Amino acid sequence: MDYMEFEPRNIFGLGKENTAFAQYFTGKSYLNPLTPPGSVPYFANVTFEPGCRNNWHTHRAERGGGQILLCTAGSGWYQEWGKPARSLSPGDVVVIPANVKHWHGAKKDSWLSHIAVEVPGEGTANEWQEPVPDEEYGAL
Repeated sequence: MDYMEFEPRNIFGLGKENTAFAQYFTGKSYLNPLTPPGSVPYFANVTFEPGCRNNWHTHRAERGGGQILLCTAGSGWYQEWGKPARSLSPGDVVVIPANVKHWHGAKKDSWLSHIAVEVPGEGTANEWQEPVPDEEYGAL
């Protein structure tokens, strides 16, 4: 899906280029906070250009925590460590428990937007890890 087709479907808006976290992404992403940063829970629309994905990462928590993704536009992938990748389309919901290594991003030929919800918890922290290798991503 090209940008001209995608943009009217991206109902929560593109936001600004996600430069603060660019080092943890392959490709360009955009962030549009929907609640004030630091609020609990925190909601943000994250948009990925075609081929963009984030590194493997884990939402650490001693209790509670994790993340919920609500796919709103475009098409993408979600994968947990050691499991096959799951295709994402508008309306899909992904509940990611705390302490589960995973990545998510757009398909090679489509933009993707999802609402990311940081689930409240105790002792929470995001641990960024290695990039998803091009060979593995390209095989999807």
